[in-house]
Amino acid sequence: MNWKVIKTEAEHKIAVKRAMEIFHAEPGTPEDDELAVLLILIKDFEDKHFSMPELDALEVIKMKMQEMGLKNKDLEPLIGTKGHVSAVLSGKREITLKMAKKLKDYFSLPAEVFLPSS
Repeated sequence: MNWKVIKTEAEHKIAVKRAMEIFHAEPGTPEDDELAVLLILIKDFEDKHFSMPELDALEVIKMKMQEMGLKNKDLEPLIGTKGHVSAVLSGKREITLKMAKKLKDYFSLPAEVFLPSS
């Protein structure tokens, strides 16, 4: 099939279905080339029509803490004193660049999660 820019939900649905059908195409095959084109077209459509929800850094931290069974004191090496941890988790203190880097590494998440959006 000759693919073109995806403009409608119906075209998007067809493209996604086809991409799933050929997702495990062998490298260097016509299906592999078709998949590469489809993924670009699908991403372009989705970037224009679907927005990602904003992540709340504090909610992400709290969720990761719960997942990992952490307590506030476990974040002291990353954020600072008990008071700093409490202030950050309550939203009274901003996450600094230094904290964001440590949190990113500790939780294996992108730094952007912990930085304010512009």
